[in-house]
Amino acid sequence: MTDVTSRRLDLAGTRTFATPGAGQTRRRALAEFGFGWLQELWREACAGRRHEGVALAAVGSLARGDGGPLSDYDLVLVHHPRGLSGKEVGAFADKLWYPIWDAGVRLDHSVRTVADCRAVASDDLSAAVGLLDLTHVAGDADVVNAARSTVAHDWRANARTRLGEMQDSVVQRHARQGDLAHLIEPDLKEAHGGLRDMSVLRALTAAWLTDRPHGEVDEAYERILDVRDAIHVVTGRGRDRLTRDDQDACAALLGYTDADDLLTDLSTSARTIAYAVDGTLRRAMQSQRARTLRVGPRRPQLAPLGYGLYRHDGEAVLGPSADLSSDPIIPMRAAVVAARSGIPLSPTTLKNLAATAPGLPEPWPEVARNLFADLLASGPGLVTVWEGLDLAGVVERWIPEWQAVRSRPQRNAVHRHTVDRHLIETVVAASGMVRDVARPDLLMLAAVLHDIGKVPGSQDHSVTGAELADTVLQRMGVTDADRRIVVSLVREHLTLVELATRRDPEDPATITALSDAVGGSATTLDLLRALTEADASAAGPKAWSDWRAGLVQRLYEACRTALTAQSNQTEGEGALVVEPIETLSLSDDALDLIASGEPYVTVSSLGGAHRIDIIDRDRAGLFADTAGLLAAHGFVVRSAIVRTVDGLAVNEWWVDSPGGETPLPPVIARDLVRVGKGDRSPLGKLQRRKSSGVRSPGSGSVDSTRAMVISSASESATVIEVRATDRPGLLQDIGITLARASLSVRSAHIATYAGQTLDTFYVTEFGGGQLAPARAAQAVAMIIDTCDAD
Repeated sequence: MTDVTSRRLDLAGTRTFATPGAGQTRRRALAEFGFGWLQELWREACAGRRHEGVALAAVGSLARGDGGPLSDYDLVLVHHPRGLSGKEVGAFADKLWYPIWDAGVRLDHSVRTVADCRAVASDDLSAAVGLLDLTHVAGDADVVNAARSTVAHDWRANARTRLGEMQDSVVQRHARQGDLAHLIEPDLKEAHGGLRDMSVLRALTAAWLTDRPHGEVDEAYERILDVRDAIHVVTGRGRDRLTRDDQDACAALLGYTDADDLLTDLSTSARTIAYAVDGTLRRAMQSQRARTLRVGPRRPQLAPLGYGLYRHDGEAVLGPSADLSSDPIIPMRAAVVAARSGIPLSPTTLKNLAATAPGLPEPWPEVARNLFADLLASGPGLVTVWEGLDLAGVVERWIPEWQAVRSRPQRNAVHRHTVDRHLIETVVAASGMVRDVARPDLLMLAAVLHDIGKVPGSQDHSVTGAELADTVLQRMGVTDADRRIVVSLVREHLTLVELATRRDPEDPATITALSDAVGGSATTLDLLRALTEADASAAGPKAWSDWRAGLVQRLYEACRTALTAQSNQTEGEGALVVEPIETLSLSDDALDLIASGEPYVTVSSLGGAHRIDIIDRDRAGLFADTAGLLAAHGFVVRSAIVRTVDGLAVNEWWVDSPGGETPLPPVIARDLVRVGKGDRSPLGKLQRRKSSGVRSPGSGSVDSTRAMVISSASESATVIEVRATDRPGLLQDIGITLARASLSVRSAHIATYAGQTLDTFYVTEFGGGQLAPARAAQAVAMIIDTCDAD
């Protein structure tokens, strides 16, 4: 080890690493030593001669004063072309570089004129960002100042053209390196949320396009630098990657109880920087678009998204009419809309939601449970929205148990993410399987809670998780029957894959063990199979190979066949509803109203959810018109039973209102009466809503529609089950399709779970009678085409 390296390690020391604030002092001392040593080398190279127009400058960590004990030295010999000749400059540079190499210090060096600096910065984005930090070390300071000011001027002047290039570069780097916050062996420099991203933040502010967050971001940066310094001391090398082998030693040096605590703090710091760079880059792009497109006074371009949210410059923002102080559900509404739209909530909106919106009552109202399921089923857009909510403290208000798994590492070769990120990745994976199960809402809840038991001190995270999940679900107000299913899934989420890979999948004992784990329920078995795949695929390729997937599928099919054979009911094929044989009992007022040709409409509200009852003389298209009107007003149909009794259409609808209004505005009842009488003019609102691009909170984009005939479900009607992604006007479109097919809807049973409709229609030919096989197949094909149409 050379004297210079020893000196740098001595300056880093070991006793002060665990002292708060000592990192800045250590790095400042290292920078002072580096500058002093390089100035001494400069004097020796000059040998008493004065070199006009030549200077030594630093870039990178040495220039910023945040280098580690063994960080590289990035140096530039800057000169005027009218000074030393090219040969003289080269010889002088050798006198500087060779002593540095001899001292064992890693060196990145270059020799450039001021014009060279400008040209390199123009051609190379990375070089441009680095030269923004150009700092004088020794020699003629004027030449360094000239180079730095020229590069900075060009950077600001060309911000419009360079910004897109920077965004592409950042996105590509993040894709290659992953998220520092959620990696088990992260690269502290290049990963998303790492040290390189702070250079991006500084470069964006240097372009005068936007400011960057300070405070927590600066503190997070210092913590990551402390970890980087510890890696240098522990390994004796200038590394930036924190490997498993070095985590315990680095944790001890930094004063942590164990490596898990170190990784948790590191993850939290990286998340802070990642969120800051993403938001700052987005605002810089917004600022540049405003500067480029502005002609005269600029007004905000707001596109409605629903629920009082608007799209503005690539972010979801709350409109001026939103009442944050009195609506505890509005953060969830906002999150659903943003995630479904694939855009983040703006930082200001997040701050206001966290600071102003009241907490949810316990147990949660039904509308909150429905919206939470919609949020979890929103697909890839959930990741960014959830991250913003979590950093703002909103997620912890919904699920206090989340705090214990936030940023918790998993030092396991199978896992690639921290516990909290793995949970969200599992939810996203499960959202692509909602068509495979009868209760996608329960799948989503199990996915977000399945590893909630990975907390310090837990001996069996599945058992601990089941207990914690039970508490969470009770707080949410989940029904006892549904709660037992989700708790069972959390407790048994590893059972299927373990039995499939460690036992003979064809052995009756193995099948019995799996059947016992799911309580003999094919519906629960379907949910467990989907959860198993989502969990394993989210963990990484080592956890979900083709071989393992094949074994799981083999055991699942064997068990399901056995369960189906044990039951005469087609449990798990769908939420099949057996039609009741009933008579209708109405009040005298209702009978008089219907006899006069007026529909009987009643509306009742409970906690943001509303029940709408409509009784009227049956007519073709009544179901489609009613569904269209509800969609026109932005309602999400959660469940409905539509049937014909004694020649009357008896419709019961349960809906969520777009703004949580209680009670519903009187215009809703008036429009329902108009539609019931055959006046279709109120339906014009639906077409305008579709044209505006406003999407239902339950809408999303997953696999194509699944529709099938459920044989032997009825002796007098053909039963068609439909699973599709919910969207505004879907039920109306299905109703119109059935009418065009000249089919009569004798009854319909509508349910919406986690943005997916699970609808069962009892249809007959006009005049009665089941459909012939060819007619049934035609109806199924028409329904699929209708649901999949944009």
